[in-house]
Amino acid sequence: MTDARAERAALSDLFERVGPDAPTLCTGWTAADLAAHLVLRERRFDAAGGIAIAPLAGYTAAVQEKIKRRPWPELVGMFRGGPPVWSPYRVPAIDAAVNTLEIFVHHEDVRRAREGWEPRALPTAFEDLVWRRLRTMARFLFRKAPVGVVLRRTNGERIGGRKAEPYVVVTGEPQELLLFAFGRQAHARVTCEGDPASVERLVTAPLGA
Repeated sequence: MTDARAERAALSDLFERVGPDAPTLCTGWTAADLAAHLVLRERRFDAAGGIAIAPLAGYTAAVQEKIKRRPWPELVGMFRGGPPVWSPYRVPAIDAAVNTLEIFVHHEDVRRAREGWEPRALPTAFEDLVWRRLRTMARFLFRKAPVGVVLRRTNGERIGGRKAEPYVVVTGEPQELLLFAFGRQAHARVTCEGDPASVERLVTAPLGA
């Protein structure tokens, strides 16, 4: 099973356990909102543009709300089943490229919104994959950071996030650095080194895609 499919199955199981009204780390969204978002991006390409393009956001929100009103077991089943047969996301290589980190982050959005969560122990191969993806994504994800950023893996490897002075060094496992970069700073198990004002500005900044 690919990483993308494993994360999809695990998140689907979690959706079933917590129910549609469970909180998430996505501001204002319940588990039902998040599930509807995930289904929309794979099945309603006509409405997916509003995820990233502000002028189209109203239509996207309306379609997402309609999807959300489906019975919960049906909605979870649509997500669990994956993209429809006509979707390019059905191609394993494309699924891996566009869904692995997306689903991982949203899986953690549900997990870490609950009391008593702890980071999962992930295979080294998955951590290495996340680190490689971060190498290509870090500058984009930190483009709006108010200070310079260096990401440091716990084994000492480094990635430049944003070149600027002063800068903050963020240290953690690759999956924790990924969550930090995607704007989940308060729920990422990392340490930040830098002057206190710079650290505060970074950990409260709106980051991510």
